[in-house]
Amino acid sequence: MKKQELLILVDDNDQPIGKLEKSEVHQSGLLHRAFSVFIFNSKGELLLQQRADEKYHSAGLWSNTCCSHPHFGEKITDAVNKRLKEEMGMSCKVEFAFSFIYKAKFDNGLTEYEFDHVFWGVTDETPKPEKTEVQNWKYMDFANLEKDIKLNAQDYTVWLSLCFKEVALHLKEFIPYKTS
Repeated sequence: MKKQELLILVDDNDQPIGKLEKSEVHQSGLLHRAFSVFIFNSKGELLLQQRADEKYHSAGLWSNTCCSHPHFGEKITDAVNKRLKEEMGMSCKVEFAFSFIYKAKFDNGLTEYEFDHVFWGVTDETPKPEKTEVQNWKYMDFANLEKDIKLNAQDYTVWLSLCFKEVALHLKEFIPYKTS
């Protein structure tokens, strides 16, 4: 039997208001806490992952390095580090960048309605992804990624497309990241 994943339900200010099983949260489209991780290499390229074909939504689409939800009772920074290791097989010092809220309905009837906390870091460690989560990975510079998202939006996850501009705006504040 699969272990229950209790997600943290939040209000528009990210204040916890309850907990609920992950599948119920996505079926009901309730606002919940989530995180997205952007890992860059020392050249300033973003590590992208292609979601495994078995994922419950957005299967086969390209996305940022790692995303998930902290479970009820789990600190978000602990969840970020744990999930980066579980999903991409790597460790990296990460720091909080910004948060945003988005809502997206998928063809399978599920809805992501997330208060998404964005984290980033820099490492040249080679990813060793978990195949049930990630089918492929690559590094891409921001200029080419921006062009490709505009031309081929259907190849990318909704949340990457939505937060890409905000990530680009905040990059100059991210001191370890070298802009050219």
